[in-house]
Amino acid sequence: MSDNINKKVLLVGAGQMAVDHYKVLKALNCDVTVVGRSKSSALSFEEKTDFKIHEGGLELFLQQNKLHFDAAVVSVGMEVLAITTTQLLNSGFKTILVEKPAGMNRSEIEALATLSTQLEAAVFVAYNRRFYASVLKAKEVIALDGGLSSFNFEFTEWAHTIEPLDKKPGIKENWLLANSSHVIDLAFFVGGIPTKMNSFTSGNLSWHEKAVFSGAGKTTEDILFSYQANWAGPGRWGVEFITKKSRLYLRPLEELHIQLKGTVAVNKMELDQSHEKNFKPGLFLQNQYFLKGDFTNFKTIQEQAQMTAVYEQIAKGN
Repeated sequence: MSDNINKKVLLVGAGQMAVDHYKVLKALNCDVTVVGRSKSSALSFEEKTDFKIHEGGLELFLQQNKLHFDAAVVSVGMEVLAITTTQLLNSGFKTILVEKPAGMNRSEIEALATLSTQLEAAVFVAYNRRFYASVLKAKEVIALDGGLSSFNFEFTEWAHTIEPLDKKPGIKENWLLANSSHVIDLAFFVGGIPTKMNSFTSGNLSWHEKAVFSGAGKTTEDILFSYQANWAGPGRWGVEFITKKSRLYLRPLEELHIQLKGTVAVNKMELDQSHEKNFKPGLFLQNQYFLKGDFTNFKTIQEQAQMTAVYEQIAKGN
């Protein structure tokens, strides 16, 4: 697939994630216009990229804009993801990539899904870990092995590092959706959507109503899965996929290790991570496929709306 895309892209946002998107878009030879809100964020973006952006926010830009864009990428704070995407939809944008989780809560995400359906627009949620070299290779091995038998995942968060963070109201309270959904989405992306699941929670933290999570169920393909996380103790994100021939370990998610049936040895697999050395992992292929119109590995906003019920059950228990 050629790296020369030549699309006109509107990038909304000026934070570090927007900087990461910009670097990829420029590497793809896109004509990029960037819109930020404050002068300070605009200056910070320019210092990191040597590129001048539009200040004053999206609403002002849309009022004055006379340009045509092929697509938009939304990379703003979680508290304004849905608002920003709604503005773009109402102004006529038909192809939008919005950073996860696309809204603050279930109602915002569902409203966004309804609007995009009504306007016949394609809105995709940017879960960049779907495009890790490790994940793509794992999917390849699973297919060669004849499919999955089962899988399990852990989404432990480091509570001691999250507690002091200065976040907008509602973000820490919805941390599973805001952050842990990265690994949950990845597990179900490969393993299938859950059709039946029992979920349990216990404990609490100063900033979150639950601390320990566990559960199990089966997916649409009748594949059994289990999960656990303990935000009050040590741990890290991880996923294990089991076939009849192999056990695949993604821990950390950027790496892939394999254990073959009949052996105890766990070996690291070689991956083509050339893009992940120069850009934020997963971002290059994600944006490349998005702008090429290959949406096979993407999550639509409608699918994200359906999954919010799953996230809520995991966060709160049955």
